Amino acid sequence: MYHDAAAALVRDGVLIAAVEEERLNRIKHTTKFPSNAIRACLETAGVTPADVDAVGYYFPESYLDFMLNGLYVDNPSVPARYSRQLVKDRLSRDLGWELGDDKLFFASHHRAHAMSGLARSGMADALVVVLDGMGEDCSGTIFGAPDGRLETLAKLPMHNSLGLLYMGATRHLGFRFGDEYKVMGLAPYGDPAVHRAVFESMYTLNADGGYDFDRHALSLDYVGGVFLAHGLPPRRSTDPVEQRHKDFAAGLQEMLERIVLHLMGHWSRSARYTALVFSGGVAHNCSLNGAILRSGLFDEMFVHPASHDAGTAEGAALLAQETLAGPVRRGERLRSASVGPGLGGTHTIERQLAAWEGLIEYERPADLVDTTARLLADGAVLGWAQGRSEFGPRALGHRSILADPRPAENRTRINAMIKKRESFRPFAPMVVSEAADTYFELPKTAADYDFMSFVVRVRPEHRRTLGAVTHVDGTARIQVVEPEVNERVHRLVARFGELTGTPVLLNTSMNNDAEPIVQSVEDAVTCLLTTELDGLVVDEFVVRRRPGFLTALDDLVPRLRPVTRLIRTAKATSSGGSVVFHEIVLDYATGPRAAVSPEMFALLERADGVATFAALAAGTSTEPLRTELYALWQRRFFSLTPAPVRSAEPGRSPRRPSGD
Repeated sequence: MYHDAAAALVRDGVLIAAVEEERLNRIKHTTKFPSNAIRACLETAGVTPADVDAVGYYFPESYLDFMLNGLYVDNPSVPARYSRQLVKDRLSRDLGWELGDDKLFFASHHRAHAMSGLARSGMADALVVVLDGMGEDCSGTIFGAPDGRLETLAKLPMHNSLGLLYMGATRHLGFRFGDEYKVMGLAPYGDPAVHRAVFESMYTLNADGGYDFDRHALSLDYVGGVFLAHGLPPRRSTDPVEQRHKDFAAGLQEMLERIVLHLMGHWSRSARYTALVFSGGVAHNCSLNGAILRSGLFDEMFVHPASHDAGTAEGAALLAQETLAGPVRRGERLRSASVGPGLGGTHTIERQLAAWEGLIEYERPADLVDTTARLLADGAVLGWAQGRSEFGPRALGHRSILADPRPAENRTRINAMIKKRESFRPFAPMVVSEAADTYFELPKTAADYDFMSFVVRVRPEHRRTLGAVTHVDGTARIQVVEPEVNERVHRLVARFGELTGTPVLLNTSMNNDAEPIVQSVEDAVTCLLTTELDGLVVDEFVVRRRPGFLTALDDLVPRLRPVTRLIRTAKATSSGGSVVFHEIVLDYATGPRAAVSPEMFALLERADGVATFAALAAGTSTEPLRTELYALWQRRFFSLTPAPVRSAEPGRSPRRPSGD
């Protein structure tokens, strides 16, 4: 698999369920086969593999087999199996699904991107632009979509990849794969003029709307090489972010916007489309999307909430349906991204919360929205988990952290104490539709503000008021909440407005820096217990940590993750002896590692997923081990979960904590 593995289920062109594998295996940008995601989609829809007419994959079969050839040449011990058989084998092994060859379809990568965006746009005629790192044969594709049919107008060569260029620049700034959004957030702190001449020397704009980079631009070291020659060496991840790095990010963002506006300006004029569907990884650059809106090139614009590679799962499914049954029916525009797995029914959720009773207390208030709004108005920072999870990289009111958007110190507090991330990272405002134009400058181009896809300007008179969500350049990545799309969240923001005079909330994803966005009740409670959130609202319940909850870790069960590895290494010393080092590692690309004490190493070696921490630690000094255990849990090296509850009366719910 490639990065951002996902699964989606469609029926007659309608998106029934979709979820990224990372939400379930808890590995950011996972490359693992999406077996958990497939299972979750089937369960959400209440269907079995026997009910599925076709399976789509988001790259052509010949391209995948070509890539596999290189793997087998470099790794002669790996058995040579090709893409069709690999997919069928994984479905058989993980889900007991014996898929016939006649039901497995492979699709063009960019066509899958385009199809998912177009199908959810509600548009009958549009220009569809896909820009990302690369597809099988190009780095971008321009489609026309007369009457909803995708027609290829142009392809951009690999060496002109804006996605790979931005990725290389992200690497030069000391960030990792998937951190491009950090660079986007850093750019407003810089001056694009400082490095403008260097960036302009790297490309040319052509009269036909095209552009050209140097042929070496396909290398991830290209940007680094250019800027090293101009006196800006790469930043190491442990180095501070300095003004020169901010200026570099600003120049990069300016270059991206200039090139894309040049490209889209040409095609809007020559193809005479007034509507735009934008997809591919580059379409998640919200600052760029805001620039397109303000340009006035189009009357209407749509960006799919999962425009990155996860969204091609849906596109591949739609293309498979089209192959079997003809053109996909175009429906209304997608308004809610909450098509992932749910939390379960209220009674099920209450039983799950009760299992954590030694560490948390909870209540079910008569008016959940009013209670939550008052807590937020009083300064609380809350996790908020409701219903089905969102498809895509952003929490939109179903797996969110919410806070008062007015105090600027909330931005620093949440970044440092909860998200554990860089201080320059901005947060998004969630605003009721009735007040959106009052607080924000919305361009004339019609757009889908449901998914945090666009950066717009905060009106000058409200920038100080919205101190926690207004970026340094006076902009914000806006989410407009409509009552018909998310009634409970709309009521919450409106009620907060009644209490404070500001119908806006700070909204960011519920997770810390060690994990993807939470999916389940267990994930949400774990986030509460391992961060400095003031509380958690899950379904109908308000949840808080118990005072002194750390001592109750003794009753939790440590469970090593499938990717957890315990490594003992002996190294010789100069005196002829040896020193033994103990480490815990998450075994995947970019997985973290940490040194652990010999006592903790031995305890985790004994962890069987049944014994509690207290039982495993018997006979040792518990206090220092508990502190070490908690620090490792915060980094998600393993899970800690309640021991199974034995009920005296079958079917009866476990006892509920006091404070009901």
